[in-house]
Amino acid sequence: MFAACLEVLGMILSVAGWLLVMIACGLPTWKVNAFIEGNIVVAQTIWEGLWMSCVVQSTGHMQCKIHDSVLALAQDLQTARALTVISAVLGVVGLTVTVAGAQCTNCLKEETVKRRVVYAGGVVYILCGLFVLVPLCWMANNIITDFHNPKVPPAQKREIGASIYIGWAAAALLLSGGTLLCCSFSRGARSSFPIKLAPTKTITVSGEFDKKHYV
Repeated sequence: MFAACLEVLGMILSVAGWLLVMIACGLPTWKVNAFIEGNIVVAQTIWEGLWMSCVVQSTGHMQCKIHDSVLALAQDLQTARALTVISAVLGVVGLTVTVAGAQCTNCLKEETVKRRVVYAGGVVYILCGLFVLVPLCWMANNIITDFHNPKVPPAQKREIGASIYIGWAAAALLLSGGTLLCCSFSRGARSSFPIKLAPTKTITVSGEFDKKHYV
C-alpha cells in the first residue's frame, strides 16, 4: 500500500514536471531585456526564446519572428533546444513505462517485473530532469556573466526570463518524482502495510458453506 502511494505521488510530480518542461520549451521568455541605468520607461520589451524572438510594444502590440537558422543561434540556445526536446520525449517514455508497471494497472502480471519497470520509469524521469536542468543552468550563467560584463553594451544585456524559472521548477518536480518512483522499488516500501485478504468461503454441492470455515 505504501509503495502504491509512492508510485501515485511520484507519477503526479513527474507528469507535472513534464508538462512544465513543454511549457518552458514553447514560451519565448528565456531572455528578456534588462532595465538598467535608470531606463525604466521604454518603448518596447524584447523577449528571446528557443524558437522565436518577440518584441512587445508599450501599446500592448506584440510581434514575433521564428528563428530563421539553427546554426545562426548562440551555442547555449542550440544546446537548450536539443536537450529540452530530448527531455520532453523522455517524459513520454517515462510515463508509458511507469503506467505499464504501476500497481493500479494490469499490463504486467509478475510483481517482480512490475517493480523493475517502475524503477526504470523513475530513472527515466531523473534523466529527464537532468537533461532540462543542464541548459537552464548554462543559459542562466551566460546571462548573469554578460550582465556583469562591462564590455557588453547596456542595450544587449539580458535578464533571466520566466521560462528559466519554470524550467527549474520542472526539473525539481521531475527529480523528486523520479526519486519517489525509485524508492517504491525498495523492499521496505513494498513490505510496509501489507494488504491481507480474508479467505474466500466456498460452497459445497448441496448449497451450504463448507464446514471448515466455521470455528
